Amino acid sequence: MHKITYLIIFSVLIFTACSEDEPIGLDNEIPVIQAESTFPVSIEEDLIFAEGLGHNNSSTTPFAIPLKLDIYTPDNTSENRPLFLFIHGGGFTGGIKHKPEIVEMANYYASRGWVFVSIDYRTTEELGVIQGMTPEELLTYYRGMAPQEWIEFTLQGAQSPDQVQQAIAMYLAQRDAKAALRWMVANSNTYHINPEYITVGGASAGAITTIALGISNQEDFRDEISITDDPTLSTTNLNETYKVRSMVYFWGSNIKLDVFEAVYDLEQYAQYDPTDPELFMAHGTANDPVTPYAEALELQDIYDDLGIHNHLATLTLPNGEPAGHGAWNGVVDNKSLSELTFDFLVERQNLNLE
Repeated sequence: MHKITYLIIFSVLIFTACSEDEPIGLDNEIPVIQAESTFPVSIEEDLIFAEGLGHNNSSTTPFAIPLKLDIYTPDNTSENRPLFLFIHGGGFTGGIKHKPEIVEMANYYASRGWVFVSIDYRTTEELGVIQGMTPEELLTYYRGMAPQEWIEFTLQGAQSPDQVQQAIAMYLAQRDAKAALRWMVANSNTYHINPEYITVGGASAGAITTIALGISNQEDFRDEISITDDPTLSTTNLNETYKVRSMVYFWGSNIKLDVFEAVYDLEQYAQYDPTDPELFMAHGTANDPVTPYAEALELQDIYDDLGIHNHLATLTLPNGEPAGHGAWNGVVDNKSLSELTFDFLVERQNLNLE
């Protein structure tokens, strides 16, 4: 049985293959990165990576919305760069790819040799107005945006239109994040990215989306809707595949996979297996009803049982008090989030450090 009821899933959200001991790494063509900030950083903003269907406050049928990302690249001559794709938070109700803390992290990594990408995705802001709609009307209103099974399951557990939209936005965010990663793989030659060294990370809702991106099958959150119902799927590089090497999780959970399992009547933890990406988690112990520390402990247990390397960094604030949700200033042994994740990725991906 699932660890929490589906009603709790929605009511909580609304407030807001290698062994354990051997780092993964290729024998050759391993990217070289710098221990210190070395390179000037170039930024390309608002590049369109795909389209997705959405609504505004007056639309009756969905229309195509451009989906955008920002790319931070090191000003160097390397043709062998690792990729770090980051997904912002916001409870699936909002959020921005250029949040100052994300921009700071982007410059930290790009100046050391990574291509760092921060993406936008559809949230409840693109889901229109549904107050007063019947379930049948909702199925028509969101046709092509979320699978019928997902919408029907949402209607069983949600207690308000806001909760309905937030649950649907969870699906849209996943579809869009996968499309962004496929776009990056399709353009890997342009940005001199080594597709064997892909890291995906996120904070809060972005961490929830990160876990589902790294763990779920490539066809999940992609093939449940036909291209007839959603013509914008043709813009999402459907023929591209990817391999996520590492996941970075800041104060998140595996709740989206719980929902996916429930919608499609899968066994609990059915999508996890020993070939899943390695996992770095940063999470504080301060009381957090949105993404409690217990979620990180549960993921740690799942990974330990499968024999996959993982690390949980228990964050504190600079003054030593326990960190809570959104603790971008959280530290472990005076190391920042960027430093902690840097150390993990360098060691576990066996990157060449200069």
